[in-house]
Amino acid sequence: MRLILLLGALLGIPGVSAMDIIAHRGASGYLPEHTLESAILAHGQGADYIEQDLVLSKDNVPVVLHDIHLETVTDVEQRFPERARDDGRFYALDFTLAELKTLRVHERTDEKGVPVFPHRYQGNGLFRIATFEEQLTLIRELNRSRDKSVGFYPEIKSPKWHQQQGRDISAIVLAILRQHQLDDANAKIFVQCFDFAELKRWRQELGAKVKLVQLLGENDWQESDSDYDYLKSEQGLAEIASIAQGIGPWIEQLASFHQDGIELTGLMQRAKAKGLLVHPYTLRADQLPGQTSWAQMIQLLAEDLAVDGVFTDFSDKAKAAF
Repeated sequence: MRLILLLGALLGIPGVSAMDIIAHRGASGYLPEHTLESAILAHGQGADYIEQDLVLSKDNVPVVLHDIHLETVTDVEQRFPERARDDGRFYALDFTLAELKTLRVHERTDEKGVPVFPHRYQGNGLFRIATFEEQLTLIRELNRSRDKSVGFYPEIKSPKWHQQQGRDISAIVLAILRQHQLDDANAKIFVQCFDFAELKRWRQELGAKVKLVQLLGENDWQESDSDYDYLKSEQGLAEIASIAQGIGPWIEQLASFHQDGIELTGLMQRAKAKGLLVHPYTLRADQLPGQTSWAQMIQLLAEDLAVDGVFTDFSDKAKAAF
């Protein structure tokens, strides 16, 4: 199967190509997530797309951060100890871009300051928060200088929360896409969101032309008010297909991992029947589900499921495998 995929990609055979490798928060398996350095490394590792999770600063600048909070990936507690909200957390929205730029970005930690991935980068490099436009410019320049066509994969983070704070993150991001001629169904970009109501708003209210992907979580994660059990159903997938080009499910929504083996859930088949692309998350060499090996995950994604793309923290390993 892998030989067929490789030959198809080399010869340009329609319908036969290697899957898209989506750099999850850049080269986050090696460098602090979402930094410009992480994006540069992911570009060099051969990623087809680089992801940008987006939140707003106090002065309405989209910055590239996985969360609306700062303390798990920056030194904000040391630099601005008095700026936490009543819940004890530090929010990007409470800081101007100039203030955010003074923070040092580090490898992700938990609420106790313990590294989430202890075997990843633990150095003290001078990494900074990047803006969305900085990443757009960086990737475009790398594409030009390296003769590549790496695409963009921004995610609108917590749109309802932003609206509750009086900010319309979707309208701000879409305006930037239009300034960069990226609100185009033919451009190499997908916009993703966990909030189905907001994704519909992109298409129906804001008039976006860009390709859209509905992210699928579990209801108890409380990522949004969306009912993911419904969205995974035949009717829900049909509704997604009416406004979006694909879905981004959790890998464990596509397959169940047991001691006795791996069992497909049927979500992949249902999604493909609706004409949807399927880009699951997240393939991590250092955090594989169940008792699976890297080789088993490669076979599952490339052959058993035949997904269209995969989010991964390790673009180099994934590019070599698929």
